[in-house]
Amino acid sequence: MSWWILPTTADIGVRAFSSSPEGTIVECVLGLQSIQISDKSPDALNHLTRSTGVWTIPLTNNDLERGLVKFLDEVLYRGTVEDQWLVDLVVRIDSDSISAQVSWVNSELVEREIEIKAVTLHELVLREVKSKENIPGVEPNIPSFEGPGWMAQVVLDI
Repeated sequence: MSWWILPTTADIGVRAFSSSPEGTIVECVLGLQSIQISDKSPDALNHLTRSTGVWTIPLTNNDLERGLVKFLDEVLYRGTVEDQWLVDLVVRIDSDSISAQVSWVNSELVEREIEIKAVTLHELVLREVKSKENIPGVEPNIPSFEGPGWMAQVVLDI
């Protein structure tokens, strides 16, 4: 696991690390989905019929932070409105879009415990961590991270 629940005063967040921006977006998505799902559901997902597709969101001015928010919003929208619960993805970033080859199951068959209303811009980070740069951990569970790599942090409105 390369994502952790980020403690906040009123909401919930995710901090993620990876070797690439694409991997960091994947980790944020997996964190988002794990926060919502019931403890019973992860194993049950393996027995559900999966569908595949490509989900794409536009990037404005190559702004990866805003792109991360838009992509997470797309995951929330598809999970609640289109009944497409994302279970796996491979992300690709171009100069004008973030796209992902995804697999999903019917959301109606997924038991959830927490409803995430929105992805916020509060304390939003998606950036490269330079070699030997240290990102301090957050008590009680998020470890420190030393570059090179990428990190993201996003706060979710519940």
